[in-house]
Amino acid sequence: MHKGGDAVRPTAFAQTFTWLVGFLVVGCAHDIHQQRADAIKEHSRAFYEHLRADRVPAAIGENERIEALAIDLGEQIRTRRQQLGANQVDREWAMLRTAKSAAAENWLALARYLTHKERYEQARRTYQRILDTYGDPLYRSYTEQAELGLRDLNILSAPAAKP
Repeated sequence: MHKGGDAVRPTAFAQTFTWLVGFLVVGCAHDIHQQRADAIKEHSRAFYEHLRADRVPAAIGENERIEALAIDLGEQIRTRRQQLGANQVDREWAMLRTAKSAAAENWLALARYLTHKERYEQARRTYQRILDTYGDPLYRSYTEQAELGLRDLNILSAPAAKP
């Protein structure tokens, strides 16, 4: 659990996210992949900005936009799979995984923030959302962190034992 100002500090993933996206789209300065990468980065930046300012609904909205982008990418991959070359499909899948990972990481940050603010029921629902949404084995690390977060919340929100 984070204490003090650490509750909204971007994790190692968030700090390296920009580099990862940049490497994925090197040489594609003005194509659709760059636009998508820029959108993910911008929504992630805005998410943390809203969280630092305690604008939780606005932060949720930014993260939902990342998820919407991932849904659109997944739909495009499914509908155009036969039309795309292997390299194009690989780039689409990489962008899809990047968007979903960014959103999952942001939900974890939100749950930790809510825990830090002692808003345990909201944190519990946020962790549960991760478990309900990111069941694919690719995102196992996020669901494991959510499970641990739920266990921590059980400790924090348990009634105090009477002497």
